[in-house]
Amino acid sequence: MALDFTAIDFETANSSGASACAVGLARVRDGRVVATAAWLIKPPAGHDDFAAINVGIHGIRPSDVVDAPDWSTQLARLTAFAGADVLVAHNAGFDMSVLRRACAATGDDCPSYHYLCSVQMSRKTYTLDSYRLPLVAAEAGCSPFAHHDALADAVACAEITIDCARRAGAADVHALTAHLGVRVSQIQAERRLERAVA
Repeated sequence: MALDFTAIDFETANSSGASACAVGLARVRDGRVVATAAWLIKPPAGHDDFAAINVGIHGIRPSDVVDAPDWSTQLARLTAFAGADVLVAHNAGFDMSVLRRACAATGDDCPSYHYLCSVQMSRKTYTLDSYRLPLVAAEAGCSPFAHHDALADAVACAEITIDCARRAGAADVHALTAHLGVRVSQIQAERRLERAVA
């Protein structure tokens, strides 16, 4: 077994979890980042207003995504990149919610990825006053990076997970979670209502 996973980070246009406007991905093989990808996303209709507070955080504006592929197109690219990997995100509940809610908004089937939260792993690995991504990344020995850039955040999340595994002496994701006492969760696909047949 090897330390293989894909780290992921979404940025959103507004407070709606469906309003994905960017994604960053970092593929890890044998405990090393070996490939990265990042794309802008045109948020689903009805979730495509850009709130000033969100623009102030990540700097992405409506004009930046006007020609970007839509969620369905970028979802296909995302799943092709991540394959069957366990996903890891910093505050994973947020990022997995974006996946679920954007798929619900567009009618796409949500992939039922297994995932881990690097915040949970960090709390079991480091003693810090805050577990915000830049502070944890610094503790893990990462270089300073542009926080809220989706790709930079995904790479930082990957490096944190690699450092947690190194400190735990864990050779793969399952050994890491067992050592830290955190669980691998799974995205629950939205239930579809079935019409009763008389």
